[in-house]
This record gives sequence, structure tokens and C-alpha cells, in this order.
Amino acid sequence: MPDVAQALVGLHATDPSTVFLAAAARTSAPDIAAMEEALYEERTLERMLCMRRTMFVVPTALAPVIEASTGRAIAAKERAACAVYLRDGAGWSAQRYAAVEEDLLEALAARGEAGAAQLAADVPALREQVTVAPGKPYERRQAVSSRILRVLAAEGRIRRGRPTGTFNSNQFRWTLSPLADAAEAWETGAAQAELARRYLAAFGPATTEDLKWWTGWTLTDTRKAIAATGAVSIGLDDGTGYLLPDDLEPVTTPEPWVALLPGLDPTAMGWRQRDFHLDPAHVGELYDRNGNIGPTIWADGRIIGAWAQHPSGRINTHLLTDPGPGARRAVDARAQALATWLGDLRITPHYRTPLERRLTQ
Repeated sequence: MPDVAQALVGLHATDPSTVFLAAAARTSAPDIAAMEEALYEERTLERMLCMRRTMFVVPTALAPVIEASTGRAIAAKERAACAVYLRDGAGWSAQRYAAVEEDLLEALAARGEAGAAQLAADVPALREQVTVAPGKPYERRQAVSSRILRVLAAEGRIRRGRPTGTFNSNQFRWTLSPLADAAEAWETGAAQAELARRYLAAFGPATTEDLKWWTGWTLTDTRKAIAATGAVSIGLDDGTGYLLPDDLEPVTTPEPWVALLPGLDPTAMGWRQRDFHLDPAHVGELYDRNGNIGPTIWADGRIIGAWAQHPSGRINTHLLTDPGPGARRAVDARAQALATWLGDLRITPHYRTPLERRLTQ
């Protein structure tokens, strides 16, 4: 699993199941226990808020670069927004916010690992609640602990540990993290250049717009980062793309292949311009209203359909393009293998797409 994350820079983790399904699709003998070992025991992987203000699982060795290149700016915005949230919603002063935060860190240091409820038992102020979206149909009450923990995690001062449920749970335990200290060694521009190099190694040829969208950087920062890599410009159907200087040799055509990739898979989310692997006519079926892609079927570098897990555990598939009899048989075999691997586990994507919903019925 660390090798998979390294090859793709990181695995999207807004939906926790994506991490495991994306790794399984690229592993000959996927093992959930081994994946959890890498995340929670060996800690060769780090779950963090970073590119485009979304969750990723990235190699721990790369995490300081990602924190300095994308996480640092995000953390500053998160802290400022949280201060306003606590001031307006709970009447907290900056001094009270700082004091509660220090109490939280001390409690976490004493426990070693703890869930939000345990920390709230140690620090009662964390149980205070704020009304979110007052007056709206989706108005709700929210404990302040979730926002405070999110800021500390964005700053690399704490990290998400083992979830309280199965691997697809979003309820995590927390531990202290040295990530913030490690990221201090990186200047932002140098870190952005290094991340751009990693991205182009994984996804090149790619356009400036692709990298800008993937990272969430400004256009100026994106251009500077690409230039710092020494990337070579090449002509693409949709504009100018860039490749690293040592990645200019022609690529050997691989053997025919198929894959069942999860929603928000890093390959599907790797480029802003996707016409080269996705027929624009199929976007409405495969994406939700906010542009999140659901589970997809790939054949020879193109998206040809979608899949979903039925409540019975069966993997249902639907092809939007006929890839031929050999590929159809391979898709059926992959679907059966995935159903067997998941066993009694049931996966529901966080972002439901039209075709995925129909396939669960």
C-alpha cells in the first residue's frame, strides 16, 4: 500500500473506503489488515487535509512536503475560520480558544491515543455546542471539538489514528504528530516544486490547469512550480502539456487490462481535462452534482462503465461502452473477485452518482 500511494502521490481519503479499494485494485494480493498496519502501526502512511482542501493518504516521508506546499495555507485559513466560528457561535475569546486547545493537547499526550468523546471527557469545554447554519433547513447543533481537532490536524500537530469502526468509518482516534516540525524544514516554493515534480512523474503529461486544479494553488504558483521542475512542454489535444525531462521516451503499449476503481479514485481525479479517458457524454451518469466521480470500470486506459455493491454483497456492473468479449469477461471476473474480497463488508460511497444508485437496486 505505501508503494501504491507513492506511485500516485497519494490516495484520496475523503471517503475512507477509497483508500483501501484504490490500493486493492492495484495489488495482486490485497490484505486489509496489512493496509491498516501501514496506516496505524508502522505509520508509513499519513492521512491529512491537503490538496484542494480534501483528505488524502500520502507516504509519511512525503507528508512534510505536502504540508508545506498545500497544507500550510489551508491550515491558516482553517484556524482563522475556527476562531470566528468559536467567537460568534460560542462566545469564546482568542485566549479561551488557546487555553482549551492546550488542555486538549495535554489530555491527548496523557492518553497517547483518544477519540473525540474521550478528549471531551477530559476537557469539558470541548462539549460546548454551536448552531450551524441557523435558520436553514439543515440547521444543526455541533460540538466545538470537531472544528478544533480539524484545525490541529490541518497544522500537523495531531494525526488521525485507527477508526473506531471498520476501515470505512469516518470516526477516528487521535494521536500527537511531529508533522508540523518536519514541515518547517521546507520553504513553500521549494515544497511546491517538489510536489509538482511528483505529480508530473505520476500524471504527466499534464497541463498547467490540471496541476492548478489538482493542488488548489494559484495560477502563478503553479507556473512557478512547473518551471522549477525543468519540465518540457509538449503539444496535447487540449493544449500544452508538461513532462519531466527524464520521462520523454515513448511508452510501450501495455497488455489489455481492466480495473474496477472506487469513487474518487486518484486516477479518475488526476486531471482536470478528462476527455482523453472519459467520453463527455457519460459525465452525467458517473459524477454527482458537485463533480465527484463514483465507482468506475476501466479498460485499456478509458472509463467504460460503472459498478456498485448490491446490499446482498454482489458487485453489479454496467457498461457504457462495449469493450469487446474479452474485456467483458475480464470485467465479470474482476467483479466476482471484488465481491469475494469484500465478503461481509458493505461499501456505500460517500458521494452517490446516478448510475451507482441504480446499480444498488
